[in-house]
Amino acid sequence: MTLYLTGDAAADQLLADDDLALLIGMLLDQQVPMETAFAGPAKIRDRLGAIDASTIADQEPDAFVELFKQTPAVHRFPGSMAGRVQALCAAVRDEWDGDAGAIWKRGEPDAAEILRRLKALPGFGDQKAKIFLALLGKRRGLVVEGWEEACAPYGEHGSHRSVADIVDADSLTKVRAAKKAAKAAAKAQ
Repeated sequence: MTLYLTGDAAADQLLADDDLALLIGMLLDQQVPMETAFAGPAKIRDRLGAIDASTIADQEPDAFVELFKQTPAVHRFPGSMAGRVQALCAAVRDEWDGDAGAIWKRGEPDAAEILRRLKALPGFGDQKAKIFLALLGKRRGLVVEGWEEACAPYGEHGSHRSVADIVDADSLTKVRAAKKAAKAAAKAQ
């Protein structure tokens, strides 16, 4: 499936083709623009030569932080986010035999189980896990009964709440507006 998350066709193709890349992009999606977060896996792959859970997890931590700092930076917080990416990749290596897709495919899990598995990953809280489940359902063709309800409200079709709803430049603008409005509402309370 085609993804439109970075503004760069090659980086978007990596996300469409590689489960670990998409998972890392979701992890990086905080305190930076969505395009920057989801372009991060391509930067990592280009600088490291691979987007592989064991390769990333086994990097010397200080060297991996330096990789994050190279221009253009992978993330605005290279130290903490490099550590989170390595922790995520260690979990994928150790718990899922290096196969990020096994998180939502192994054993034919139902939607609640996929959500539980995602929330158990380093750096994935409830909201991030729900958004990622919605991304799998809406953009990666995940066919699991009840996924829309499990990731509510992000599974709602026709909404513009998250990265799961981005299909083109227009929908990106609508998602940005919805996020801005949600932040303003939360701040007002």
